[in-house]
Amino acid sequence: MQKFKTRWEIQHNWQLFFPFLGTVLLLYSSYKLASTIFDRQNPSDLFFLITTSLVIYALLLKFFLFCFKRLENKWVVTYRWEMIRIFIVFAITGSSSVFVSKPVMAFIGITKTNLNEIIYWILYVVIGLICYQILLISFAWLFGQSLFFKNFLKRFAKRMGFGKFIKG
Repeated sequence: MQKFKTRWEIQHNWQLFFPFLGTVLLLYSSYKLASTIFDRQNPSDLFFLITTSLVIYALLLKFFLFCFKRLENKWVVTYRWEMIRIFIVFAITGSSSVFVSKPVMAFIGITKTNLNEIIYWILYVVIGLICYQILLISFAWLFGQSLFFKNFLKRFAKRMGFGKFIKG
């Protein structure tokens, strides 16, 4: 355990919550991906479901550790465990923006039945991006990473050509 704490620069036990939460979310995501392949109702598929979930988990874990290594010098964070927190914010924001966008569109009155399908999907992406930005700042604040994401969104806006609208 001490080796793990040293590797992720964890000074206090409460900081272990983020690697634990990341592991649980990664296991859940792996299970959801595997369950799209196998029928959960069939008991004979249970072994394959669990095995596939664990294989997907190992592959995703390897991928995210690779991402941590690549982004470690690019992202300015005080401690390495904060990178886990940042990845969790990105994951939760991405998932929830998909769920929030449809009700927002329905509230505005945009549906597939009253618009051309191409226009509907273009508006869905635009509204999804707007919801994503709002949710990203909200979840970043909840997870204590608002400064990182504020700077992240500023850099993103400048790359997209909106730099003249950004202060600082």
